[in-house]
Order: sequence, then structure tokens, then C-alpha cells
Amino acid sequence: MASYDHEVIRDLIDGQLPWQSTKAMMSQYKDDDRFFKYIDILQERVAFNDPILLPIGEHLHIVSKKTEPQGERVVKCSCGYEFGHYTENWKLKAVIHVRDDEESIAEIYPGRHSYDPEWMEIREFICPSCARLLEVEAAAPGYPIVFDFLPYLETFYRDWLGKELPAEPKRD
Repeated sequence: MASYDHEVIRDLIDGQLPWQSTKAMMSQYKDDDRFFKYIDILQERVAFNDPILLPIGEHLHIVSKKTEPQGERVVKCSCGYEFGHYTENWKLKAVIHVRDDEESIAEIYPGRHSYDPEWMEIREFICPSCARLLEVEAAAPGYPIVFDFLPYLETFYRDWLGKELPAEPKRD
């Protein structure tokens, strides 16, 4: 089984590996510490010291807060903006730009590539602090904002990673 160092994982994250190397990494069994190498690299790149527990998007992470309430698990952008507890839909605290008219749709889907705004809208979720586009959602007008992902952190750490996740303080 191959084991990859931080430099190779960093190149993978940055899209700098040749396709054959990437394909080999995807196809082979994963080294036991690859997830933690990945987390180490992400941790180097964020503007906060709270430990990343799980990345949930390119610039979104579930972290364990070092400040009060210490140990609380929240969603943070790479810039440090906090969206709230990870069991709540972070998108509701984002800036939401909705493309629901022909003009705004044509900015990204011009001409015959466009769609009927009565049937669909594009929602762009943007960090209120750094203005980074974090996610895009296509939905029928009036459809509720989707809560994409609610991980079982304890199960993931215990059953998949073989580690115990630090306890989270009780919420009121």
C-alpha cells in the first residue's frame, strides 16, 4: 500500500498532480493517516486556530471552537467567519444572491444556454466576511434552501478513522 507525504497531498488538493498519479491515488487503498494529512494541510491554509474536524466544502469546515463555548462544533469559512452550529443550515447565515430573471441568468447562461426563470432559479451562497462564493444551488422558485449534509461526526471518527472525537459541550 502506498503512503503519500504532505507534499503529494498538497499537490493533489491544488490540482497539480498529473492525471495518472491522481488516478492511482484514487484507485488504491488509502493510507491510514491520509485524512489527517489532508486536515493538516487545510489547517495551514485557514485564518483561524480552531481545529478542523471535517471539511464540508472547498472553503467550509466543521471546527471545534477554542473560544467560548469551548469545544462547540461550528461551521466556519476559511477566512474565519462563523456560520453557527454544524447541525443548523449554514446557508441561512450566508449572503444569498438569487438569479431569477433573464438578465442575471444570462450573465452565466447566455443565449440558448439559458433557462426559464419561472421554472428554476440559481442561488449563490456567499461568505458575508470575505465574499467568497461557497456554494451554488439550482432549485424551483419557492423551493426551500437545501440542507446538504449533516454528518455523524462521532461515528465517522470512531468507525472510519479509529479515533475518538473530543466531546462537545451540552447545548442549551
